[in-house]
Amino acid sequence: MENAIDFIFHVAIVIFSVVIHEVAHGYAALFLGDKTAKYAGRLTLNPFPHLDLVGSLIVPVLTGGRFGWAKPVPYNPHNLRNQKWGSALVGVAGPAANILLASVFGLFIRLVLIFLGTNIASPFIYNFYNIAVSITFINLALAVFNLLPIPPLDGSKVLFAMLPHRWRSLQNLLEQYGFLLVIILVFLGGKLFLPIIFLPVVFIFQFITGTFPVF
Repeated sequence: MENAIDFIFHVAIVIFSVVIHEVAHGYAALFLGDKTAKYAGRLTLNPFPHLDLVGSLIVPVLTGGRFGWAKPVPYNPHNLRNQKWGSALVGVAGPAANILLASVFGLFIRLVLIFLGTNIASPFIYNFYNIAVSITFINLALAVFNLLPIPPLDGSKVLFAMLPHRWRSLQNLLEQYGFLLVIILVFLGGKLFLPIIFLPVVFIFQFITGTFPVF
């Protein structure tokens, strides 16, 4: 029963985190001049408009509530005031929101450890502490994963903004096969792929909280 509750909590945290991620994309696009997400009703924290059957249900179940995604918030890059860096800024907004969320809950973890240590007598604080650990770790994992420079991940928008025009063929190739590559990395990469995500996440987690993640 306890494992089932933990699993539900992790899935809920993943959904909550990916919704914030996508809403951040939408507000960044709005700030830069594009109202597509606003007109589509996607500038809301209500999870239902954002849920994706595969990314918000199947993948979280298969990964034990450790990973997932929501439907991408639509935006029109041609409406952005900054045509060179606009898409990159919209892309970075999602991971930045996850890092900000992780930092807030990571600060709570650090303060608990400073003032109470590891022997937390209050059940409420102990439970909230464990939730904060999960929120911090999951959001850092989402941020690091999405910053990989592979389409459709957000890091690809930064990469494409930096690439000279003569490398347009590389961009077209990555856009054509990028999603397949992401699926291969997630489900078949195994020992090769996981350290790429896990090691920087653990390092940043320790930097923010002052401790290692323990679940």
